[in-house]
Amino acid sequence: MTRTGVFVAALLAAGTIALSPALAKEFTVTQKGQQFTPRTLTLKVGDEIVFINDDTGTHNVFSESPGNAFDLKAQRPGSKTNVTFSAAGQVDVRCAIHPTMRLSVTVE
Repeated sequence: MTRTGVFVAALLAAGTIALSPALAKEFTVTQKGQQFTPRTLTLKVGDEIVFINDDTGTHNVFSESPGNAFDLKAQRPGSKTNVTFSAAGQVDVRCAIHPTMRLSVTVE
C-alpha cells in the first residue's frame, strides 16, 4: 500500500473522513388516507426519507426511537420534509394526530 493509501486508511479508521454521504439514498414516504406508503422500509445509516403529505389534512410525523428521534410538527397538505437517519436500529414512525398511522423503518 502506498503512503497515501495508508494515510487515507488511517483517516477512515479514525472517523476523520467518511465516504457514506456520497452514497446516501433518498426514499419517499407519502401520507394519504391517514396512512404511510410504504408501511415498511429498510435503509442504511445516512439515508434519508422525504415525508410528503399528499393528504387533505395536517399530519404530525414523529419518532421517539433512540438515535433517530424527530418531530416534524404540523405538516400541512402538500408539504415535504426530509429526515436523515443517523443510527442503526429499528425506528417506529407515527402521526401524533392519527394514532393508527405507523411506519416501521429498519436502519442498517
